[in-house]
Amino acid sequence: MAEDEATAEPAAGAPAAAERPRENRRKVREGIVVSTAMDKTTVVAVTERVRHPKYSKTVQRTRKLYAHDADNSTSVGDRVRVAETRPLSRTKRWRLVEVLERAR
Repeated sequence: MAEDEATAEPAAGAPAAAERPRENRRKVREGIVVSTAMDKTTVVAVTERVRHPKYSKTVQRTRKLYAHDADNSTSVGDRVRVAETRPLSRTKRWRLVEVLERAR
């Protein structure tokens, strides 16, 4: 009886553990480029709207993210999408995914 259970194959509809696609748990944010002074690095201001815990008013919080831009393709004012990545330097933990809109 125990041998039959050990050799039993997974259900027909369920994929095996090795075949299952890995979940992407990395964050993706959109923001505006505020600085390109550094080589291969852009500073992106990401604004999020959060509800204040005590006063229940919606407030905007802006955070500056340092993103890796390998070919220095961005300029100040561009709207970009950045994704979380491994630490690239002391402050850089994001990489540029794409430029959504160029500055006018």
